[in-house]
Amino acid sequence: MVLSDRTIKDEIARGRIIIEPLIPSCIQPASVDLHLDKKLLVFKPQRHPAYIDIRRSPDHLNEVVELDEDNAFFLNPGEFVLASTLESITLPDDIVGRLEGKSSLGRIGLLIHSTAGYVDPGWQGHLTIELSNVAKLPITLYYKMKIGQISFLRLTSPVDRLYGAAELGSKYQGQIEPTASKYHEDFVKGS
Repeated sequence: MVLSDRTIKDEIARGRIIIEPLIPSCIQPASVDLHLDKKLLVFKPQRHPAYIDIRRSPDHLNEVVELDEDNAFFLNPGEFVLASTLESITLPDDIVGRLEGKSSLGRIGLLIHSTAGYVDPGWQGHLTIELSNVAKLPITLYYKMKIGQISFLRLTSPVDRLYGAAELGSKYQGQIEPTASKYHEDFVKGS
């Protein structure tokens, strides 16, 4: 069941859902608007043939770009960057989150996630978002702009193991800025 604004406010007041910072006017009928934080993780220009090896850390391919209050970052057509939400989110053991884009941004070709829209029970941290421009023109991105929204669903029962539990191998718990893929760690562990 998707939580209504009334239930979201109640869960926040009880400290079960934590959103920091929370702007009360960002609570929508069944979601909460989220904002773009300062740092973007972009692919470095490559001077030689390059590829992404999923068995290797992609850190050598990326660089951090920091947004300021006044200047836009231009996301070019076909370009992909990682960003994070200004807000830190913490979820209890019986609620999951669903990250979605803002329809107004989708209508101009800005997608905020391709596969990573699910937020597990027990999650703590800033959400990394996958920004893609599918339009034919560059799209401007600004620090603190509304970038997406999170809705919440109640589970049939509390989970046995929260996201972040050691035996689950959760890779992104507690992240505070855009975090590149850690898929390569699965090969080290033999998963």
